[in-house]
Amino acid sequence: MRNRYLDLLRAVATVRVVIYHLTGWTALTILFPAMSVMFALAGSLMAASLDRFGVWSVERRLRRLLPSLWVIALIAVPAMLLAGTPWDVRLLLWGFPIVDPEATGWWMQSLSHAWYLRDFLWLVLLSPFALPVFRRFPIASLLTPYVALAILELGDLTVPPVARDLALYGGAWLLGFAHHDGHLSRLNRKLLLGIAAALAVPAAAWVLTHPGPRGFDLNDIPLGNALWSAAFILVALGFAPMVRGHRLLTVLNSRALTIYLWHVPLIVAVTQTGAHFGLPVHGFAGIGWRTVVVFLLLGVVIAAVGWVEDVAAGRRPVLVPGRRAPVPVSPAPAGEPVSILR
Repeated sequence: MRNRYLDLLRAVATVRVVIYHLTGWTALTILFPAMSVMFALAGSLMAASLDRFGVWSVERRLRRLLPSLWVIALIAVPAMLLAGTPWDVRLLLWGFPIVDPEATGWWMQSLSHAWYLRDFLWLVLLSPFALPVFRRFPIASLLTPYVALAILELGDLTVPPVARDLALYGGAWLLGFAHHDGHLSRLNRKLLLGIAAALAVPAAAWVLTHPGPRGFDLNDIPLGNALWSAAFILVALGFAPMVRGHRLLTVLNSRALTIYLWHVPLIVAVTQTGAHFGLPVHGFAGIGWRTVVVFLLLGVVIAAVGWVEDVAAGRRPVLVPGRRAPVPVSPAPAGEPVSILR
């Protein structure tokens, strides 16, 4: 049975990411650490998939992830080549972004959010090995990415971006494992809140004493981000209320990858076009009109290519997900009167 509460969290996270990139409001990273929540939800679903399909769940996850990326890559890569980008073998990584693919010119900014797919890909590939280890040593496994991140931050060590991100978001993914295995729901509520507070207090202290270039934006403060996100995830997944389904949740979840992949290129295009014509792009007025236009364009993109997510998931492609199929009405037997009363 589908967990609609997880659908609600994913929908909120998806919308929050779009609004953050539109506005740049740093408070959003604290109020709802969306990226960590998305990794936690994906970790929970990955554990469920591994239990059901075994190692083949890796193929299933990649099959659902990559086609939507290929659609935007089929536009971006030729556009970069036509704009004068010399051929580089790293352009092929848009087919399987295990490391950062090549991006130049306008697309460098428009595809800057593709790091999420790179990290997601690594976590999916590592999950068949990580889940058995987690189940044998749950506490040690959970602590490992946080300890590794603390060492990297306190030691000011330079490592590849993938390694740093695995330390930053690996804990959220493992908390997803813990959620799937029922560890969070079995915790005493006072203990759960106590652990969350024990993480949130040092996280807040670290953030306040180590502001980044954008102030208290958690994206610039990895250690504070990881600890604060862990506290948030513990509460969000530990206290899981019953949620009724709504078609909007179905749409947002069925098109979450399309929204994520396309919202940044649309924001960049709309912002640059507005600036070119002298329109305000900052402040209340600038944010207001750009938000309306970006969401309208997202609707167009969802209608145009969102169906790829249906095909990738093995569903019948539809323009708008969540529409109830009509119930066929059997004709009355010959000679039998048909009642119009219900």
